Amino acid sequence: MGLNVLLLGNGGREHAMAWSIAKSDQLDTLFIAPGNPGTAEIGKNVDLSLDDFDGILSFVEEEDIDLTVVGPEQPLVAGITDFLESEGHKVFGPSKYAAQLEGSKKFANEFMSDNRIPTADFESYTRAQFDRALADIKAKDIYPVVLKADGLAGGKGVFICETEEEVEKRLEELKESDRFGGAADTLVVEEFLKGKEASVFVISDGKTAKIIHYAQDHKRIGEGDTGLNTGGMGAYAPTPVIGRRMLQRVEKEIILPTISAMLLDEHPYKGILYCGLMITTEGPKVVEFNCRLGDPECQAILPSLQSDFLDLMYAATEEKLHLKELKIDDQYRCCVVLASDGYPVEYEKGKEITGIKDVSDEALVFHAGTKAEDGKILTDGGRVLNVVASGETLQAAIKNTYKEVDKISFSNKYYRSDIGAKGLAYIDE
Repeated sequence: MGLNVLLLGNGGREHAMAWSIAKSDQLDTLFIAPGNPGTAEIGKNVDLSLDDFDGILSFVEEEDIDLTVVGPEQPLVAGITDFLESEGHKVFGPSKYAAQLEGSKKFANEFMSDNRIPTADFESYTRAQFDRALADIKAKDIYPVVLKADGLAGGKGVFICETEEEVEKRLEELKESDRFGGAADTLVVEEFLKGKEASVFVISDGKTAKIIHYAQDHKRIGEGDTGLNTGGMGAYAPTPVIGRRMLQRVEKEIILPTISAMLLDEHPYKGILYCGLMITTEGPKVVEFNCRLGDPECQAILPSLQSDFLDLMYAATEEKLHLKELKIDDQYRCCVVLASDGYPVEYEKGKEITGIKDVSDEALVFHAGTKAEDGKILTDGGRVLNVVASGETLQAAIKNTYKEVDKISFSNKYYRSDIGAKGLAYIDE
């Protein structure tokens, strides 16, 4: 008998995770809650709300689930792992305490400061102290400066401000806008790190940590990294920004100190650790930690994984990761996000999508914001689909991906045409 697995989430990341889990010889049945039209072709979608912990527990017990895999950050930060583990069930994902590395920018910065993990200089302020924050920024007069809502804001709570006027505008937005909820009750002000961005993804069982892969995300909505931050408009892997020696430094200076400190704090970090980095002239520095796979980096890195993803995750829950070998192939991959025009602010839904079946068998299409209705696939979110293709070079991977992107159509389709260009520029330097 194989493993019964429940995967929580409904985005492009979860479709990619479901696709990877489904390849495992150890799998019996895969359930995805709530899933999307893409995951429905791989496993069984289940109508469960991610904040209904009691409902999830009931399902886990009714279906004899052997492993619950948590895709997005919200349930992790809310404590789903602690909740299910307290009832005797295995969960792949960090505890509520450990998930604060993503759930609270203030916690993460203080954790890094206490454990001498390289990151930006920072100050934190409560909502009542926003005026003092503005005064402090004016006094330093060093731009650009980074403003971060402390809590979860779907990748949209970070602002890089070039001027005093922009600082005032963004502070007012953080203070008054409903879209941040309680995420902006605390503000973190950071120095702007200069360098090349990259992301390193790690799987940990609390004692052993293994690097899965490394990628480069494209957060801004506009070409050439302009406009508002989004959840991510595309990614490619591996990134030439991180060579072999730099990867060794990331492991020594960031990953191992983080996992060791959590263990010493008696909160072992089990799950995926996403290290969002800036490769500076002084070395690697942490821009942010996330407690789960990135979206869309996940879609670019999991197809490279030659090891059994389900086997690795199950081993991590049993503190047996040291017994497993982690292998990736030698291909480059590019992931381009097809979004609804207007994202990340206002956009229309319900547009019919055509051409998915025309995409080459050698490429992958992961559903993100879609829904099935009357035999059709319709847009149902800001980020709609992820198109992924590979190549022996980064240039080939990019070319192959955009060739497939052109085959898919829907009204108000928007995408960036420069995903991976930074990597090509770095190679040419």
